Amino acid sequence: MEKISRTKIVDLLKRRDFGAMVNVKGWVRTRRGSKQVNFIALNDGSTINNVQIVVDLANFDEEMLKQITTGACISVNGELTESIGSGQAAEVQARGIEVLGTCDNTYPLQKKGHTMEFLREIAHLRPRTNTFGAVFRIRHNMAIAIHKFFHERGFFYFHTPIITASDCEGAGQMFQVTTKNLYDLKKDENGSIIYDDDFFGKQASLTVSGQLEGELAATALGAIYTFGPTFRAENSNTPRHLAEFWMIEPEVAFNDITDNMDLAEDFIKYCVQWALDNCYDDVKFLNDMFDKGLIERLQGVLKEEFVRLPYTEGVKILEEAVVKGHKFEFPVYWGVDLASEHERYLVEEHFKRPVILTDYPKEIKAFYMKQNEDGKTVRAMDVLFPKIGEIIGGSEREADYDKLMTRIQELGIPMKDMWWYLDTRKFGSCPHSGFGLGFERLLLFVTGMTNIRDVIPFPRTPRNAEF
Repeated sequence: MEKISRTKIVDLLKRRDFGAMVNVKGWVRTRRGSKQVNFIALNDGSTINNVQIVVDLANFDEEMLKQITTGACISVNGELTESIGSGQAAEVQARGIEVLGTCDNTYPLQKKGHTMEFLREIAHLRPRTNTFGAVFRIRHNMAIAIHKFFHERGFFYFHTPIITASDCEGAGQMFQVTTKNLYDLKKDENGSIIYDDDFFGKQASLTVSGQLEGELAATALGAIYTFGPTFRAENSNTPRHLAEFWMIEPEVAFNDITDNMDLAEDFIKYCVQWALDNCYDDVKFLNDMFDKGLIERLQGVLKEEFVRLPYTEGVKILEEAVVKGHKFEFPVYWGVDLASEHERYLVEEHFKRPVILTDYPKEIKAFYMKQNEDGKTVRAMDVLFPKIGEIIGGSEREADYDKLMTRIQELGIPMKDMWWYLDTRKFGSCPHSGFGLGFERLLLFVTGMTNIRDVIPFPRTPRNAEF
């Protein structure tokens, strides 16, 4: 076959220079036809759309044609022609075909519908399906949108460590990092492990959040964001939890809680708009195949101002719903950490738009949040979304050294690990705020997928670290 430089299918389908000789390479989705002519649907991952290859069987070797099965990889030289009936404006009349990789009938992705559960078992092949091609192209686009949003607003992308000796959330659910021989651990007289001979000389873990280090950067660079993998060793086998996930955490000096809410709302709207503007074919495919209300929901988020609601008022609304006969699985009372069903009731049934819940009881929030004058609540904010519940959690931070120290002592957080964090309150402290957005939760919303395992290429969950 003569050498013609390859055109990606996403670009080929836009071309109108009919009669030109082109080369396309990709994987066969389907092949159908009669004794005279075959039609191959070819996809190369650059778009959800396939290009139709028209093959006049008389011009090709029968043995070679037998190798063109679902999943096979081929290179095609041919003439770009106007398409009469394939749903695309352009197709390719094959002049030469080379089989680059054969694919026999043990290939698990034969032409039929597959369940999400089955596809998770073959996560190494699922990017080849239309669904996961769409999801992962959207995932890339969301990452681009995030960097673009912050860069355009003068934020600096700051890389926080993945291996850390501090537990940001105080939750203790951390994966340990060690080079020690686990069969032969040195212990002191109290039975505690001695880390002197470990790689870092002390206990180290995978990070649960880049926030604390992000605060240090914000008090120097003004406005920063982190975007990287985070790890939680909680045994949560739910459709919205992963043990390894990606998090975006902006932190901004001189922002108060209101500025923080404004930033969160602008940020999410920017990302959703980006998906509609830049991934419309993929979003439309997911809308048509999985979630008929997806595009409407995305457009709905853009249209509405988010509701801003103090926690206390939110609890009142939920208590009234219970009085009127609404059944929740978990009880509602002031002081409870709201469950996903409570969050979704406020968003989907009561207000019918996203809600930013503020001023939570201090007992259920992290030590670093700024306390309100009432002594009972803190300047926290959670952004609640339809179908997901919490998508963003953040707060204005406690900038006062004494108040922060008191809170740390009340909670018994080991201070030896936190001295560097307290220095920011000692040396030129300033008001500052930030939040964390779980990247996969954003993707759940934008793709309409219902399980968080289906918006990350290789999900890490309890008892599952395949591939």
